[in-house]
Amino acid sequence: MDILYEDNHIIIVNKRSGEIVQGDKTGDEPLAETIKRFIKERDNKPGNVFLGVVHRLDRPVSGAVIFAKTSKALSRLNSMFANGEVHKTYWAITRNKPKKDEDTLTHYITSRESNNKSYASTTPVAGAKEARLAYRLIAHSDRYFLLAVRLMTGRKHQIRVQLSTVGCPVKGDLKYGDKRSNPDGSISLHARRICFVHPVSGNQIDVTAPTPDDVLWKALESGIIQG
Repeated sequence: MDILYEDNHIIIVNKRSGEIVQGDKTGDEPLAETIKRFIKERDNKPGNVFLGVVHRLDRPVSGAVIFAKTSKALSRLNSMFANGEVHKTYWAITRNKPKKDEDTLTHYITSRESNNKSYASTTPVAGAKEARLAYRLIAHSDRYFLLAVRLMTGRKHQIRVQLSTVGCPVKGDLKYGDKRSNPDGSISLHARRICFVHPVSGNQIDVTAPTPDDVLWKALESGIIQG
């Protein structure tokens, strides 16, 4: 269990690609249940362990995920996410260089449950939700580009579909237009940093999730552009 932060009210873990945050139709054990069992065994707790799912990361995505250990924290964190008070930065590796080194993208996203896919339009369409993100190119190699992405809204598959729409699908993301899958089934998208005011103590929480143990991730991380 890669725990990034923990206290009486919340726990933040570094999710691995392939793990699911909450149960789905696959029947695979979700990360929420794994953590509950871990806490129960570690702390020798009798009865059931409370753990609330606050937000999710797609299965092939890695990085920081917050869980609530008390109902008070869950209720307040839900409100904070709804009000945009939790700030998340993702790192994304792409094969294509964006036209601008830094930009803000605005699209209108619709989702289709039948194929579990989102679609982005540059103009408003019926039933679509506005999606905004800001990105900055922070490193590159001869073949790949590392973008820091800050979400301003939280839509389904938002980063994946918005980057794909501007010609920069996330490496390994076949669903959104990349050419080749990653050998381990991941996509090269990582929830790198999460910042918020603690829902109970009021302290500032600022957590950074180490990147996956992968040669390309580490090479790009070591070559980050300063400034």
